[in-house]
Amino acid sequence: MLIGVPKEIKNHEYRIGLTPSGARELIANGHKVMVQRDGGKSIGLTNEQYEKAGAEIVDSAEEIFKRAEMIIKVKEPQPVECAMLRPGQILYTYLHLAPDPEQTKALVASGCTAIAYETVSDRKGGLPLLAPMSEVAGRMSIQAGAHALEKAQGGSGVLLGGVPGVKPAEVLVIGGGVVGINAARMAMGMGAHVTILDRSLDRLKYLDELYGDRITTIYSTHDAIEERLPDTDLVIGAVLIPGAAAPKLVSREHLKLMRPGSVLVDVAIDQGGCFETSKATTHQNPTYEVDGVIHYCVANMPGGVARTSTFALTNATLPFAVQIANKGAKAALLADEHLLNGLNVHAGKITYKAVADDLGYAYVSAADALNA
Repeated sequence: MLIGVPKEIKNHEYRIGLTPSGARELIANGHKVMVQRDGGKSIGLTNEQYEKAGAEIVDSAEEIFKRAEMIIKVKEPQPVECAMLRPGQILYTYLHLAPDPEQTKALVASGCTAIAYETVSDRKGGLPLLAPMSEVAGRMSIQAGAHALEKAQGGSGVLLGGVPGVKPAEVLVIGGGVVGINAARMAMGMGAHVTILDRSLDRLKYLDELYGDRITTIYSTHDAIEERLPDTDLVIGAVLIPGAAAPKLVSREHLKLMRPGSVLVDVAIDQGGCFETSKATTHQNPTYEVDGVIHYCVANMPGGVARTSTFALTNATLPFAVQIANKGAKAALLADEHLLNGLNVHAGKITYKAVADDLGYAYVSAADALNA
């Protein structure tokens, strides 16, 4: 299979879909790899490293999209990229379609086979291709929130860990999944007092056994959120419903409960955000203020630490890429139910139910669409 890796073009996105080591693995399996010139240069992955691995360096994204049978990316295709996709071509990347009707429309129109990292599953019920970036985003959410709390950034001027004689910041983490637990670890490590909310009693029990009295665990309800907002300095939105739009758990009315200069970090922004007042921002302009509360809603947070994120992501995505290349998309998808869960669009059909439901499309099961 001829595999193409274009340079990412989203604002301040420096990750790349395949490392030189990943290219070498695919080539060792009998495939050909094209990488756009300087696609990984900004994170220290040179054209020479890719060439040494056996990849071909090409000058333009247009050439990659024209020639490649499978496109491996990091972020969702931008409109100019969607326009270059063709029927039967495989797109393997993050998609986050539920809050993005325009991208969904373009992918349906293209006729491509679009496999979303964020909905590929595993035997434990986890999301193995989302997890590495959730780990990064969870950890980053605390350092971003700590920075936003500084007075010069519009925050309340609170130091996350406090100092002797001055109490630490109160951090509220909504959601105890991969993002939430990584956020909690970082916040505790910086000396903050952390409360984590979740609706899974098993998860709360696990967190309690893991951290004991270093963390406060609370069953998540609307009342629980409202009761804690007045005393909270930093709120991390870490709620995920796989493939679907995130639920809105903090409303604009809730902002009136918070102290001026408090900070909201919405890690769920790729899925539409879990705060009513969230809107996607960039690393260039990461924050804005609503009713005295600072919002940090960067839609590609892991891109801020692009080298770490690239290696973490490709460690997870490469085995599936090899499966797809070795067997072809249809055979690989039908042979692996967990990879099949990653199929969101195929030949003009929406094959992931949460996306179809959220955007009003007819749903066709992935297996039925592939066998049509």
